[in-house]
This record gives sequence, structure tokens and C-alpha cells, in this order.
Amino acid sequence: KLSLIEEKLKEIGLELPNPPNPAGNYVPAVVTGNLVFLSGQIPRDSDGNPIKGVLGDNCTVEEGYEISRNITLSILSTLKTIIGDLDKINRFVKLVCMINATQDFIQHPAVANGASDILVALLGENGKHARVAAGMGSLPAGVPVEIDLIVELK
Repeated sequence: KLSLIEEKLKEIGLELPNPPNPAGNYVPAVVTGNLVFLSGQIPRDSDGNPIKGVLGDNCTVEEGYEISRNITLSILSTLKTIIGDLDKINRFVKLVCMINATQDFIQHPAVANGASDILVALLGENGKHARVAAGMGSLPAGVPVEIDLIVELK
């Protein structure tokens, strides 16, 4: 049986991918009290290889938006494996979107909206979250975006 959140994803034409495995000496998430701190995730292709790019160079704002959206789906998939049922989510608390960008790139919020738009579509008012959308000089494996998330459980 799909959770209500997964039903909403299906209604908007999206589905959860398989969650990625950690690529280092860390865990996918830490649960403390009623908060879940999810590790940063990067975009990967269907073979699991990092998708490379730099916003303002060889990656457009529209591509960055889609990448942010896909990373968020991957994060939600990881969250599901950690908590068992996405309907246990009370609210999305904070999203950090790090963007590998050229020095003159200034459209960071438009890229981060790919993540934020999904969270708000899923939980409405409780999907609204604090956010950081920041440019970085580089990111692991040369990826264009890395996102982490803090979630409050019911």
C-alpha cells in the first residue's frame, strides 16, 4: 500500500527511485528525537554514476531545477527506508541546496525551487521549510547540486 505522500507523487507524475548507498564513512540519516537529519545527496544517472555539471557553464537553470527535483525524490526514498512510512512526516524543517556554480551565477533560488516545489506540493503548509540556496566553488565528483534535508516526524 502506498503512503498518502507516495499517492500525491504518483498524481503529479513522479515516483521514488531506489535509494542510493552511502559512498563514504557516514550514514544516510540520523534520527534523534522526532527529527531526521538526512545526509547530502548528489544526482546520479541510472547506472549510479554522478551527473556532472556547473550552473552558469554547462548546466542550465532548468536542468538544475530538474536535478534538484530528482535529488529530492532520492532523499524521500532514503527517508522511507529509514522511517518505513512517509506518512510519519509532520513537516519539512530545513533544506540546504548547494549549487556548483560559476562565480557570476546568481539564480541559486531557481535551482533550489526544484526541491522546494516538491516538498510544498506534498505537504502544503507543512511542506514550507527554512532553506539555504548557496553557490559553491565545487562539489563532490563535479556534480551541479547537493541537497540535504531535516524532517520532523509526527
